[in-house]
Amino acid sequence: MSRQILKDARHRIIGYIDTAPDGRQTGRDERLRIVAHYDPRSNITRDERLRNVGYGNLIASFIGRG
Repeated sequence: MSRQILKDARHRIIGYIDTAPDGRQTGRDERLRIVAHYDPRSNITRDERLRNVGYGNLIASFIGRG
C-alpha cells in the first residue's frame, strides 16, 4: 500500500490518500481518520459511512474539510 501526503500552502499536513495494490483508495484526515473511499472498478466514491457520494474520484474534496 502506498501513501500520498497532502499539504496546504503552509506545508502543514492536511490529509493522506492510501492506495491499495488493486487501485482502491482511502482518504484520511490529518489525524488518520477515514473520510472517504474510492473504488476504481465501480468508479464510485463513498463517505466514511460507506454511503455513495458521487461518481469518479472525489477523495480530495473530503480532505481538509475540518
